Amino acid sequence: MASKMSLMVPKVTKSRYSSLCSDDELLDDDTDCYQSVSVKRGSWIDDFGSISSSQNSIYLPTTGCVSASPPREDFASTSIPVIKMGWLDKNPPQGSLIYQRRWVKLDAEYLRYFDTEKDIYSKRIIPTMSITGVVNVGDQKFEVVTHNRTFLFRAESDLDRNEWVSVLKNCVKTYQARTSLDMTFNPCVNYEMKGYLELRGLRSKLYTVVCADKVFLYKNTEDYRLGIGITSIDMNVGNVKEMDRRAFDLTTPYRIFSFVADTDQLKDQWVDAMRNSIKEALSNYEVAEQIWTEPSNQMCADCSAAKPEWAAINLAVVFCKRCAGEHRGLGPSISKVRSLKMDKKVWTEDLIQLFLTLGNERANQFWAANVPPSEALNLNSSSEERRRFITAKYREGKYRRYHPLFGNQRELNNALCINVQSSDVCETLALVFCGADVSCDTGDPDLPSPIALAQHHGQKLQVEFLSQNRNTELPRSEVKVAIDTVHYMAPPSITHNGFLFKTASMARPITEKKGKEEFSRRWCVLNDGNFSYYESDKNATPNGGLKMKEIVCLAVNPPETHGYDHTFELYSDAERLYLFGTDHPESMREWVKSIAKSFIPSGAEDLLLKEFERIGRLRYKDRLNREMSRLGWFCLVGSSLHIRLEESSADETIDLQKLQELSIQPENEVLVLVERGRTLYIEGERKLDFLGWAAAIQRAAGSSGDTLSQQQLTEADIPVIVERCIHFITQYGLTSEGIYRKSGVNSKIAALLEEFRRDARCVWLKEGEHQVDDVSNVLKRFFRDIEEGLFGQEAHSWLSTTGVSDESSRICQYQLLYSNLPRVNQATLRALVNHLYCVQRFADLNQMNLHNLAIVFGPTLFQADGKDYSAGRVIEDLIQHYVTIFDVNEQQLKKQLDEITYIIKLRDNLTPKAGTGSGDFICTVYLEEKKETAEQHVKIPAAMTAAELTFEILDRRKISVKEKDYWCCFEVNEKEETERPLHYQERVLPIFHSLGTDSHLLVKKHFSMEAMLVYLASKVEVSKHGMMKFREERSLLGLGLTTGSFNDRYFILTSTSLRLYKEIRNLQKLQSPELQCSNRPEREWPVKCLKVYHGIKKKLRPPTCWGLTVIYESEKQEKQERQQWYLCCDTQNEMREWFATFMSIQNGGRVWPAEWLKSRATSRSAPLDARFGNVSLIPLRGSENEMRNSVAAFTADPLALFRNV
Repeated sequence: MASKMSLMVPKVTKSRYSSLCSDDELLDDDTDCYQSVSVKRGSWIDDFGSISSSQNSIYLPTTGCVSASPPREDFASTSIPVIKMGWLDKNPPQGSLIYQRRWVKLDAEYLRYFDTEKDIYSKRIIPTMSITGVVNVGDQKFEVVTHNRTFLFRAESDLDRNEWVSVLKNCVKTYQARTSLDMTFNPCVNYEMKGYLELRGLRSKLYTVVCADKVFLYKNTEDYRLGIGITSIDMNVGNVKEMDRRAFDLTTPYRIFSFVADTDQLKDQWVDAMRNSIKEALSNYEVAEQIWTEPSNQMCADCSAAKPEWAAINLAVVFCKRCAGEHRGLGPSISKVRSLKMDKKVWTEDLIQLFLTLGNERANQFWAANVPPSEALNLNSSSEERRRFITAKYREGKYRRYHPLFGNQRELNNALCINVQSSDVCETLALVFCGADVSCDTGDPDLPSPIALAQHHGQKLQVEFLSQNRNTELPRSEVKVAIDTVHYMAPPSITHNGFLFKTASMARPITEKKGKEEFSRRWCVLNDGNFSYYESDKNATPNGGLKMKEIVCLAVNPPETHGYDHTFELYSDAERLYLFGTDHPESMREWVKSIAKSFIPSGAEDLLLKEFERIGRLRYKDRLNREMSRLGWFCLVGSSLHIRLEESSADETIDLQKLQELSIQPENEVLVLVERGRTLYIEGERKLDFLGWAAAIQRAAGSSGDTLSQQQLTEADIPVIVERCIHFITQYGLTSEGIYRKSGVNSKIAALLEEFRRDARCVWLKEGEHQVDDVSNVLKRFFRDIEEGLFGQEAHSWLSTTGVSDESSRICQYQLLYSNLPRVNQATLRALVNHLYCVQRFADLNQMNLHNLAIVFGPTLFQADGKDYSAGRVIEDLIQHYVTIFDVNEQQLKKQLDEITYIIKLRDNLTPKAGTGSGDFICTVYLEEKKETAEQHVKIPAAMTAAELTFEILDRRKISVKEKDYWCCFEVNEKEETERPLHYQERVLPIFHSLGTDSHLLVKKHFSMEAMLVYLASKVEVSKHGMMKFREERSLLGLGLTTGSFNDRYFILTSTSLRLYKEIRNLQKLQSPELQCSNRPEREWPVKCLKVYHGIKKKLRPPTCWGLTVIYESEKQEKQERQQWYLCCDTQNEMREWFATFMSIQNGGRVWPAEWLKSRATSRSAPLDARFGNVSLIPLRGSENEMRNSVAAFTADPLALFRNV
C-alpha cells in the first residue's frame, strides 16, 4: 500500500508553487535528487523553495513581479461560455486512495480542471469530442471515458454527481451530432506550427501547437492526436520576446513561459508563428460571430474545417485559412477573398445578412451538387488536393447543379429579371453562375437592369449579391448541355408555417378513423428542406421533425376521413407514418403543395400541377427488364396514375380503369399493372408506403361511381361488364331461343352483378359456370341501374325524335344526338347496338327479331316503365338503321356476320370447352438455353397451347423440323433444379401466370420422348407399380419443413390415383387387381391433382440421379393443401417409364400428336388471335379497327380453319 502512495519529491523543502503540469503524468524537474515518501497529494510537485525570477521558470511564485491577476471579465470575454463548473475530487491514475480536490470547468469544447478556482491555466484539458462515454460508478463517483484514458471523479453528493453526468452526456451528444473528424480527435487540426519545445524548469520537452489564436501544450504526440493536453494559452493577452541563443519567452499577465527551440532557425519560425497567432487573436471577432450564427457557416464550405474565418463575398461561401490561400490563387475576378476578422469595413449589414440567408449548406447545394466522394476534400487534404478541387469547383463549375435554362441566354436573363423581384437569393445564385447576365437589359427604361429591379422591389439582399458579382468571371465548364426553349416561371416558395393537428407517428397503416381527441395542436414550420413541429409558436426547440429528403410519399385523405375534416399523411423512409389535420381546406392545400414542392425533384415537377391524392417515389420494373428495378415518381389523380420514369423526359399516364389486369404479389410486395402492350411491376421502397399505394391504386382502378364513365373500361372505352357480357352471349347464346326475354336465377344474377361492380376486371365468364340467361339479365340490369342512363340527360330528345315522320330527317337527328353523347356513352351505345343487330340477324334461331329486341331494351336503356312504346321505337330505329346512323362499313359488317356464322357451325361440331377469359400477355421464352441471345418475347393469347408456342419460336428462328425431332416447351424451375415438359395441348397462359421469379419457359428438343412413346406403345395396361425411394417435404405455412430422408416405398399408379404402401408382404396380392381393395394404402393422391417434374435439388442428397419431384395441390377451395415430395428410381429407363405413365394417364393417352408436322402447318395457318376453344373468333374486344382486322383471315380463305376439323 505504501508503494502505491509514494511520490517522488525533492529532498529540500521549499515553499509551494503552482504547476502547469498535470498530476496524471509526472514530468521531470531539473533537480536530480529525489526520495520516496508517502504524502498527501496536492500538486505534482509540493513545497518547492524559492526560485529566482531570473530563471524564467514556469512556476509562478505566490509573490513577485506579477502580484495580482487582471480582472476576470477581460479573460472571460474571449472565452467560450462555461456550461458547468465546480469542485470535484479526482483520483490519480497511479492508484492513490487519496483523492485530489480540483476545480472543474466544462464548456462546449473542453472539460478542464485546475488546482484552484483562481487559476487561469489548467492541469488537464479533455476535448468533449474525444469523450466516448460518461458512466456512474457509485458512491458519488463517475467516470469520463476517452479513447485511451478513463478519468475518475467524485462529487460531494449523488445529486451533484447526477448533474455532472447529465450535463456531460448532453454536451458530448450534441458535439458528436454535428461533428465528424478524420484521423484525429484533436480540434487543432489546422495548426500554424507544431513540434517539441523545451520548457525551462522541466526536464521533459512538451509537444507545443500554435493553432489560430491559442497555443496548446501536450505531453507528447500521442496526447496531441487524442486532444488530451495540459493547458491552452490565449494569445490575445500574450507577448513574445526573443531571448539569448535559442530561447524566447511567451509572456502573459498571469505567467511567463520560457521556451527553448532545438535550432536558431526553428526559434525564428516559432516566434513568427506565435506573433501571427497574437495578431489573429487581436483581430475583430464580431463579424465572425455573426456569420457563425448560421450553423452551416461554422464549417469550411470546401474541407469542413471548424470555425472558418475567411469568405468569398461574391460566391457566398465561408472557408478556412488553408482553403483561403487556394481561393486567392483563383484571382479576384473569380473569388473575392475577405477575412471575417480583419476586413471589418467590407462587412455591411446587408452582406452579413446575405451570408446568413444563403449559408454554406444552401450555397453548396449549387456549387457542390455533384461532388464524387473520391474527389471531396477533408481536414487532412494536401495543398495540391485543395488547389485542384477548388479550381474545379469555382473556376470550372465542375460540380455545380445546372439550371434547367443553362445554355439559353435569353431565357436565363428573363428568369433573372423575374427572380430578383422576389427574396429567393438561392435561385439568383444559380442563374448568375449558370450564365445569366447581371447587367442584362430588362426592357424597362425606368428600371434598365436587374439591380434596378431589385432596388425598386425592396430586395436588399438581391441588390447586394448582384453588386458583388458585377465583374465576376463565370465558371468555364466543358460540359455540353442541349439548349431547349424552356420558359421560366418564378420558383415557388418552400417556406411555410402555421398550426396543424398531429397524431403520434405510426409504423403501420391507419385502418380506423382517428377522433379529434387523438390529435395534438402543434406549430409547424417548413424551411430549407426541414419540417419541424413545436409545442407552440413561442417555443424555440422543436418536439420533432422530418427532413424532406426522408419523405417517400405524401397522401391526401378524402374529407371527413378522420376527426378533422382535412387530413394528409407523410410516409418516411424510416417506415413511419405521420398524420396531420386541419379544419380549413385552404390551409391544408397550402401545406400539401409546399411539402410536395420540397421533396419532389425538379425533373418531376410537372406532377405538382395536378390535384393529386397521393404522390411519391416508387421503384419499378417493366416486362423487358425484370432484373433491375429503377426509380420513378408517381402521382395518383382520380383513376389516372401519372408517372415520371427514370429514363423518360416526359410524364406518362396510365388509365387505371382501363387496365387489363391488376394484381398484387404479396410475397415480394410487387404490384402488377397490365395495360395494352405493356406490363409494369411496381415495388415500394418500404412496406408501409407500398401498402398505401397498393390500396389506393386498387381503389382507383375499380368503379369510382354509378355513371358509365366511372366504370372500369376497355381500351375502346366500353365498360368491362358490357364487353364481357356481350362477348359471352355472342359466343354461347346467339342460338339460345328467347335470349334477353327469358329470366335467369335472381340470386345468381344479383351475385354476378355484385362481382362485376366490385371488380369487373377479375370476373371471367365461363361456359358451364355461368348460364346465358343469367348473363343476359346482368347486362339488362346494369343498363337499367346505371346513373343518368345510357342516353344521359338528353334522353327526352331521343324519345321526341321518334315523332319525326320523315325517315331521313329522323336518322339525321339520331346522328346529331349520337355525336353529342359523351365519349364512353358513344362507344357503349355503338357496341350494344352492334351486338343487338347481330342478334336479330339470327332471329331464325333465337326468335329475337327487331321488334322483340326493341320491346326488351327500350324500357331498359331509357329506364322507363314500358307503357310508352317511343323508347322501343328508338331502339328499333337504331338497330334497323345501324349501318347509316353509326356509319358502319357494310363490307366489314358482312365479315363480322360471316365470322359469327362460322362460330355457330364450329360449336355444332366441336365440344364446348370452358374458357379462361381473354387478354394477351407478353411472355419471355428461351430457345434451348437461358441466355440473352436466345431470348424471345412472345404475345400469348389465352388459348395458345404449348405446341403453338413451340411452333411460334421455331418459326421466328426459321428452324426446320424433321420427322423424329420432338421439340417441346419446358417449364424450368432453377431454384428447385427441376423441369417439366408441357403437354402439347396444355394452355401456356395459366402456366406463365403461375411462374415464380426463379422459373422460365424454355423450348428445346425432348430427347426422351421417342423412348417414352415406344414404351407406351408396348404397354398392355394403363397402370404401373414398383419400388421407388420416397422423401416428403410438406410446405407448412410456407416454411417448407423437411420430414425425414429417402426411404423405400411401393407405389401403384392407376388411371385415377397414385397409392403408397409401406409394408410389402405379399406382392402378388398387391399386383392382383381384384385383391387391391383389401390392402389399404398408407397414402393416396388423385392423379389429376399431381404435377410431375424431372429432377431433384442436390441439397436433398438424392440416392440416385434419376429423380422426380411431385407436387400435389388439392382442388378444395375452402381448404387449400399443397404437398411436395420426391421419388428416386434406380435407372434412367425406370424414371422415363414412370413419367410416361403419368403423362399418358393425365392426358387420356395422348402424349404426342400423331401427325406432328401436319399440326405445325395447321397452327401456322391460323392467326394467334383466332384459335378455337375458349377465345372467341368474333370481334368482341378492342377498337373498331381491330374488329375489322380480326376477320381478315376468313375473307382470304374462309374454310382454312375447318380443313382439320
